[in-house]
Amino acid sequence: MAETYSGEAYCVKCKAKREFTGEVHTNETNGRRMAKGKCPVCDTTVTRILGKKPE
Repeated sequence: MAETYSGEAYCVKCKAKREFTGEVHTNETNGRRMAKGKCPVCDTTVTRILGKKPE
């Protein structure tokens, strides 16, 4: 089961912070986690960097 994230992210197209729900992905090059989802207003992909997963 994929980890989900619910919170705020900045939409570059709307130029505003938006609430979104998305899945958490791990960047393979540096191990950082990022949440990816869709802007509820313009349907553009928004991302939020969450930081490294605690070990």
